[in-house]
Amino acid sequence: MAWLGLGRKRIYMNISRALNKSSFRRVAGSSNGSIYTAQSVYASARCMPDLINHSSVGVAGFFIGTKGDIRCFHASPEVWARRGDEAFGLKAPKKEKYVRKEGRNQPPVEARYVPRNVKAPKSNRDKTVEIFEGMTLVELAKRTGKSVSSLHDILTNVGEKVESEFEPLSMDIAELAAMEVGVNVKRLHSVEGTEIVPRPPVVTVMGHVDHGKTSLLDALRQTSVAAREAGGITQHLGAFVVVMPSGASITFLDTPGHAAFSAMRARGAAVTDIVVLVVAADDGVMPQTLEAMSHAKAANVPIVVAINKCDKPGANPERVKLQLASEGLLLEEMGGDVQAIEVSALQKTGLDNLEEALLLQAEMMDLKARIDGSAQAYVVEARLDKGRGPLITTIVKAGTLTCGQHVVVGSEWGRIRAIKDMVGRLTQQATPAMPVEIEGLRGLPMAGDDVIVVHSEERARMLSAGRTRKFEENRLRRKLNEDTPSSLESSEEVPQRVEMPIIVKADVQGTVQAVTDALRTLNSSQVLVNVVHVGVGPISQSDVDLAQACGACIVGFNIKSPPTALSQAATRAGIKLILHRVIYHLLEDIGNLIIEKAPGTFETQIAGQAEVLNIFEVKRSKSKGPDIKIAGCRVVEGFVARTGTMRLLRSGEVVFEGNCASLKRETQDVDTVKKGNECGLVISDWYDFQIGDVIQCLEQVVRKPKFIKSESGAVRIEC
Repeated sequence: MAWLGLGRKRIYMNISRALNKSSFRRVAGSSNGSIYTAQSVYASARCMPDLINHSSVGVAGFFIGTKGDIRCFHASPEVWARRGDEAFGLKAPKKEKYVRKEGRNQPPVEARYVPRNVKAPKSNRDKTVEIFEGMTLVELAKRTGKSVSSLHDILTNVGEKVESEFEPLSMDIAELAAMEVGVNVKRLHSVEGTEIVPRPPVVTVMGHVDHGKTSLLDALRQTSVAAREAGGITQHLGAFVVVMPSGASITFLDTPGHAAFSAMRARGAAVTDIVVLVVAADDGVMPQTLEAMSHAKAANVPIVVAINKCDKPGANPERVKLQLASEGLLLEEMGGDVQAIEVSALQKTGLDNLEEALLLQAEMMDLKARIDGSAQAYVVEARLDKGRGPLITTIVKAGTLTCGQHVVVGSEWGRIRAIKDMVGRLTQQATPAMPVEIEGLRGLPMAGDDVIVVHSEERARMLSAGRTRKFEENRLRRKLNEDTPSSLESSEEVPQRVEMPIIVKADVQGTVQAVTDALRTLNSSQVLVNVVHVGVGPISQSDVDLAQACGACIVGFNIKSPPTALSQAATRAGIKLILHRVIYHLLEDIGNLIIEKAPGTFETQIAGQAEVLNIFEVKRSKSKGPDIKIAGCRVVEGFVARTGTMRLLRSGEVVFEGNCASLKRETQDVDTVKKGNECGLVISDWYDFQIGDVIQCLEQVVRKPKFIKSESGAVRIEC
């Protein structure tokens, strides 16, 4: 019965509160009758507990019998006023007059639909996560943004057993899981090991074309590579070890200097420890010199300047030093930290100073690497040999590369069948900073890929398949983005372009990339260079069949001439074969071919100009039309043709333009009148000639693009 007592107490409190708020608000300024009435009501309210306690019908009966009264006590002041309780000073609110709103029957205004600006979530395809050896499943889940259970299911599906989410994973397993999720990965290799030893420095020689880079290396290793280069310029990325007279060994990378081989120079700067910037003393700083400086600064690699050709009569090393300083490369003589050595590759002078500078720089860097554990290597170049298959030139960065190991290079995999040093001798293993040639891959990787050693063939297959799938997805997405026009392009009128399909074949993978990039720079608003297929090796029958199917021409760079039967088959099919060994000649031939295929643009130009000397009038009957005015002219420039458009100038201003109705010389109709001759000229719908007027003959001409080659070797098509 406790709840019943509580209910009675609440009813009493509510009634008392209502009376206090309503009745005593009026008592202070009311009459005696009003005060008496309020006191009576309040006294009655005080008796309510007794009424509730002694009611024969109980609480329920009380509420049934007094439902209306209780509702009055709890009503709002407006309701009290409507019931006529004026004793408590409440007035009923006045009813406002209903006013009909105008425009109710008008149709609603159609507003433009504005879609919500919902930001699309960032795709996992653009996300790159860093993985390392020994990371746990929890750490991988945090970096990829996926749950631990989903990653655990992925590893179970690929056949990997993970007992705990805190169990360390290998980098191969982490990469497999990340690729299944759809994110890009970046491997962070550890430099720690049980056995860390000093290693030789890796030095990349960079500079402008024909500044003597290869000749300088020839002088250092006492060989003659420059004499065997096609056109006298380097077109490959070469790696070899040079043993100095002091007994120290240095690994050199020779990079090409032509503008088309920018990617090769970037790869050389990415794997090197020191950059030797070769500048000709008689030529100074050139565009590829500045580009080499930017590559070295981007890779955070120290620079040693070698001022070559100091033996030539026009050599000026001081001017070169000032040019380098103006480009932000401060030499030691000017208070900087960059060493500058004056050498001559032809006279073999200054080489000992260059060796000393390189070894000093390497000693300051304290270069060391681990020789235990899995090897890390970098692909310098890749080529396809007819008898040995895919061959890659690599430089080992850490660890030891051994024959028989399973490796994954880019999206290709294989088992190392043979390792050869740069002299061609077989070796069983490769140590850090050692350039070697690896044989045994299933396919040809891209230059610049990393060589990763895995534990089994199954793991190598899985990594290769995942990377191939990821590479294909990225390639298709880039192709889709290129083909999809932007909103700006869609709003403007885009001129129609002629497509020029090309098949590129070269001797090594790096050259294929360089030639492909150089050909794509020849794109113009009139001709689109579409590289439909690239490959390493000689031209085959499948290349001819593909070219015949898509109407492409085949470009072969630094490869053997195809067999006679294959050349004749290409000729019968109307396929053009372009074979070159020098990049200058190749780009020039392709540029001329683009100019021939370009449709050109129509332009109006002034073919000639004539001066009005006299005016003749021919009377005609009214039935035949108005009289004819003939302008007697003398051609003062070029020629006047009857098929051209005539423009009449008077006092230097254009008065009229129209077609030529008649052109005669003496009494004969002629098509053209050349400079110095006189003629009679009639312009359609114009009869107001004056002596001294100038008549210009306009003609439509087709202007072809121009092939422009700069001093640095860069080429472009100008429309």
